[in-house]
Amino acid sequence: MTGTKYGKYVVRHDLKIGGFGPEYIYTGEGDYNSNFTIMFLRITEPTLMEDAPHSHDFDMYLYFISLDPNDMDDLNADIEIGLGEEREIHKITHTTSVYIPAGMIHCPLHFKRVDKPILLVHCTLASKYVKEESRIIRD
Repeated sequence: MTGTKYGKYVVRHDLKIGGFGPEYIYTGEGDYNSNFTIMFLRITEPTLMEDAPHSHDFDMYLYFISLDPNDMDDLNADIEIGLGEEREIHKITHTTSVYIPAGMIHCPLHFKRVDKPILLVHCTLASKYVKEESRIIRD
C-alpha cells in the first residue's frame, strides 16, 4: 500500500515461527508509530512461558482464547498465572482476559496442560514489549 495516502495504516506481516510456535507480532515502534504492541501466539503444547516474576512500566493485557470453532469457551487446557507480590496463582481453563496494570508483578505463566490449540493475544500499551533485567525478581 505504499504510495497511497493511507497505506501506512494497513500493515501485513508474514507468519513467523517464534520460540513458542507460529506468531504474528505488530509493534507500535515498527508498524504503527504509536504506543501499542500486539502479539498473537498459538500455543499447542504445555510450556512454562515465563518463570520469573517481573513488572513493566506499561499496562499489559493477556487474552487466552480457544481455537476450537465448536467450543470457543473451553480452553481444553490448564493454565496458571501468578499475580501480585504474593504471586497469587490464578487458574485459567476457559477463554479469559487478564489485565496487568503498569508496575504490577506478574508470572510465572505456565501452560500446564494443552489438549487443543490456544490463541494467546498479548497486548501492551507501549511502542514495543520490553522486559528490563532490573524488574525481574530472582529468588
